Amino acid sequence: MDSEAGFADFVGQWSPALLRVAFLLTGDRGLAEDLLQTALLKTSRRWSKLADHRAAYPYVRRVLVTTYASWRRRHRVGEVLTDQLPEHGGAGGEPVPTGRAVAALDALPPRMRAVIVLRFYEDLSEADTAAALGCSVGSVKSQASRGLARLRVELSPPADLLMHREDAS
Repeated sequence: MDSEAGFADFVGQWSPALLRVAFLLTGDRGLAEDLLQTALLKTSRRWSKLADHRAAYPYVRRVLVTTYASWRRRHRVGEVLTDQLPEHGGAGGEPVPTGRAVAALDALPPRMRAVIVLRFYEDLSEADTAAALGCSVGSVKSQASRGLARLRVELSPPADLLMHREDAS
């Protein structure tokens, strides 16, 4: 199979999963599509140099994360939060976080958000996450711990709702 056809097959097979990762990183469908297109363009330029095309998914995922971090550094403009999700969960039917979860993820710094997405959505080990982000395992552990703590606070029910539940029982 020629290189161009191999890349087209890869894009057809993995774009839905990569788009979900991009959406979790950006919190915006349009930005996620732009991020994915940029990552795929960068990958297409290097496709013939990839030694093992079966390992392309982790490669493109890393390109997504590094491109996202680069965009965040260059464009520190306020983002508009949305409760709108992509039209569908994509192939495989994996759940996509909804309004509050996306807003909570968006409140995290880019590196912490990337760690949370890679560790708990992509289900990477600490070592694989560290390799994908180009950092130490210790950094992944501390970012994951801090990120989960912040998400717990953001996603916990409001105190008045908890008091109402206790009164009802």
